[in-house]
Amino acid sequence: MAEHIRYAHNGSVDIAFETFGDTAAGEPLLLIMGLDFQMVWWPETLIERFVDAGYAVVRFDNRDTGLSTSFGSLAKPSVWKGLMGRTQPAYTTADMLADIEAVMDAVGWDSAHVMGGSMGSGIAQDLAMERPKLVRSLVCAMGIPADAGTLRTLRYIRPGIFRTLARISPGDSTDSQVRALVEIYRAVASPGYPFPEEWARKAARTSVERAAYDPAITQRQLAASRAHDHGDLGGIAVPTTVISGADDPLIRWQAGRDTAARIPGARFVKLSGMGHNIPAELFDRVVGEVVRVSRAGR
Repeated sequence: MAEHIRYAHNGSVDIAFETFGDTAAGEPLLLIMGLDFQMVWWPETLIERFVDAGYAVVRFDNRDTGLSTSFGSLAKPSVWKGLMGRTQPAYTTADMLADIEAVMDAVGWDSAHVMGGSMGSGIAQDLAMERPKLVRSLVCAMGIPADAGTLRTLRYIRPGIFRTLARISPGDSTDSQVRALVEIYRAVASPGYPFPEEWARKAARTSVERAAYDPAITQRQLAASRAHDHGDLGGIAVPTTVISGADDPLIRWQAGRDTAARIPGARFVKLSGMGHNIPAELFDRVVGEVVRVSRAGR
C-alpha cells in the first residue's frame, strides 16, 4: 500500500518517510510519531481507514529515529536528565519543525491536516503555532500542552509507569530488543481493549531491524523540547481536536483537557478504555474525529 521509503533533506539531516494514497488528489494528512518510536508504530490498518476516507497520508521517522539521521549515543543515558533540561541538546524542536516542512516539500504539499501522537502531539501544536501556513487542521492525541514545562509535565505523567518500564531490559540481541519493545508497548497500551500481540511483535521486529537500539534517543528528544521556546497555544487558529485516553497509563487525560481549553474552539474527546495507543476497536471513531475537524479546516 505504501510507496517505497523516500527521504527529505533538511541541511545535513535526512528524514525517511512513506506515502499512502494519492498525494496529488487526496486530502493531505501528516502523521507525527511520538517519543523514540519509529513511524512503523502508526498502524497501516489505521492508515488504510484514512485512505478509504479520502486522505493521502504521510508518516515519517523523526530525526534520531528509524531510518532518519541519527545523532550518536551517550555513555550513560538518563531520561530524567532530558526531562529536567539537564542535557545539552543535540537539536531542538525548531529543527524538527524544519524537518517536517522538508518532508512536506518533498511530497509537494504546501499545507496538510496534521495529527500527532504523544510527543508528536506537542510537535504538532508547535507546528500550528510557529508555521501556521502549513497546518489546515490539528489533531492532538495522547499528549500534553506543548508549553507545559518540566513541573507541569511531571504533574501530567503517571509516575507508576516508570517502575514498570525500569524492569524492562532490552539486552543486546535482536530477539531481546524485540521483546523489550513489545513489553514497553504493553505497559502503555489501552487497558480496556485486547492487547494487539501479533501486530506489536511485528512492529517491534521491524523497528529493531531498521535501526540499532539506542537508549539515548529518549533523552535527546526530551532535551530538544526543553531547549525550545514554545509559543502561545491561544494563538492556534486552525480547527483542533484533542483526543485523550481516559485510562492512559502514562499521561493523565487532564493533559488533553487542558490542551483543548487553551486552544480557541478546540474540541476535547476523552475515550473510555483507551491508553497511550489507539486500539483497533477505536480506529473508526478516531478517523471520524479526523474527518470532522478536517472538514472545518479545508
